[in-house]
Amino acid sequence: MSRPVKQIHLAAHFPGVNNTTVWSDPRSGSHIDFASFAHFARTAERAKFDFLFLAEGLRLREQRGRIHDLDVVGRPDTFTVLAALAAVTERLGLAGTINSTFNEPFEVARQFASLDHLSDGRAAWNVVTSWDAFTGENFRRGGFLPEDQRYERAEQFLRTTWELFDSWRADDIIADKESGVFLADPAAGSFEHKDAHFDIRGRFTVPRSPQGRPVIFQAGDSDAGREFAASSADAIFSRHSEFDAGRAFHADVKRRLGRYGRAPEDLLVLPAASFVLGDTDADAQERAAQVRRQQVSGATAILLLEQVWNRDLQEHDPEGPLPEVDPLPGEHTIARGRASVRMYEDRLATARRWRELAERQRLTTRELIIEVTGRQTFVGSPGAVAEAINRFVQADAADGFILVPHITPSGLDEFADTVVPLLQERGVFRAEYEGATLRDHLGLRTGVDAVRQF
Repeated sequence: MSRPVKQIHLAAHFPGVNNTTVWSDPRSGSHIDFASFAHFARTAERAKFDFLFLAEGLRLREQRGRIHDLDVVGRPDTFTVLAALAAVTERLGLAGTINSTFNEPFEVARQFASLDHLSDGRAAWNVVTSWDAFTGENFRRGGFLPEDQRYERAEQFLRTTWELFDSWRADDIIADKESGVFLADPAAGSFEHKDAHFDIRGRFTVPRSPQGRPVIFQAGDSDAGREFAASSADAIFSRHSEFDAGRAFHADVKRRLGRYGRAPEDLLVLPAASFVLGDTDADAQERAAQVRRQQVSGATAILLLEQVWNRDLQEHDPEGPLPEVDPLPGEHTIARGRASVRMYEDRLATARRWRELAERQRLTTRELIIEVTGRQTFVGSPGAVAEAINRFVQADAADGFILVPHITPSGLDEFADTVVPLLQERGVFRAEYEGATLRDHLGLRTGVDAVRQF
């Protein structure tokens, strides 16, 4: 017997500051004006996407002591933006990354419970940890935690916020004007929690929100990160957007759920995906190559090369061959606050691979960086992209995708107008929202009795 056709989940990542953004394109607008956020959110909602996702930046990244060129757009506060978007959307989920290393459970729980009320049940929290002391310098506590302690704190942080969310029951507020009774339980909101990381007690200030708890996302790819997602998350952001790697990751994460008494449908796997569309596949390929050239200018190629070479290469010609000098190994890096610190731990081995590739294909430095630093996930006509996305989901290489356009804020418009209708015609993506909350959109069990409060 054949299994039912899976429904595809789609979300939109406001590009912000990352290697997909082409801020120099004439069509690109502000990354900080509210009009940009509003346009992006309204497009996602018009296309019936599950949610909009905002990343969090607690510190601008630096290179040679200067702000990296991809960070000049700034990092507005996540909660402020999502709360404002709640007022200009009706159904779209609102997901934000909030760090568990440098925040406190009470404050984060209060903010997410408030957002869930303001949005009528559309809040989601991407729980992350911070891995470097560079970011920690912005905070009173400073420093950072080893990986095992980071996830230990993150798990306790999350459990503590759940206790705060659950300190109010759905029926605690009576608000009977005739009798004058407001609370069914005068002790509503009381909490006390003590562990190795937190020692708090008091009264939670926000009554139970529509979802009870926000939807929980997690983005770690390490073994500890996957285990954390299997035990606690509703969805996991994945970097595995290639078909075979996606199937392996999907199977591994789903396999871990059973030990926590959870079913496969209790956790969604959502890789990030970029895209370039064209009238034909050939047209899309040509456009994709142009986008990659925009994304990696000569100056950007040098900055990215420095992250591996760990040297000041500003005098190096990006249109010439790779530097003859080898990278400098070691912990200290010329680029601070960037994931490349972890990606290229063995810089000498990376340089050897890059030299071999550049020699084999006769690539300049810039061409080599374009080749090795990534490419679009889906490139083709709308029909070809719709087919590819559906193939991934039906084959369990993903449960859906978080789309990252390269233009802000209009980069999602073409996908919404051309690809989404084709997925709807196939019957694998909704034509209208059927529920009111983000949990409804994602098909998740609530796990708690979440009822709208007075």
